[in-house]
Amino acid sequence: MRELEFDVDLADRWGEALVSVPADSPVAIDVRLESVHEGILVTGTAAATYEGECGRCLTPISERVEVEFQELFAYPGEEANDFEVQDDHVDLETLVRDAIVLSLPFQPVCRPDCPGLDPITGERLDERAVPEPQEPLDPRWAALADFQAEPAAGPEDEPTR
Repeated sequence: MRELEFDVDLADRWGEALVSVPADSPVAIDVRLESVHEGILVTGTAAATYEGECGRCLTPISERVEVEFQELFAYPGEEANDFEVQDDHVDLETLVRDAIVLSLPFQPVCRPDCPGLDPITGERLDERAVPEPQEPLDPRWAALADFQAEPAAGPEDEPTR
């Protein structure tokens, strides 16, 4: 059994959506390698920082992501395996990349209660000081907007003597 801790700088960007782990950013890996009968059991954690933009208000965001992984790298043999030991080495790149990319948020937000953008003006809703504009009136009802409601005359509205 061996336990290793190391950092790797990425050669390529990981991820393709609103957020990704940029190229040349470090990925911290803490791994435990155990020899078992079928091959080498790899258990560990990987941590990186993703960057991108909020899916609601489009502000830049940067968050840390940490994932756990475990995989058996089988010795070469008759059966086809996803991961195999190659010349007494294991290649962790695919395993770590898949774990990190799959843990990236699909709809990232800068904060959980982010109100997003105004659909009409495109301004960020949390920065706008004026109240929200009312919905446009249906043109068929626009003529009624000029009328003012008058108080109804009832027995309680009569002047007292």
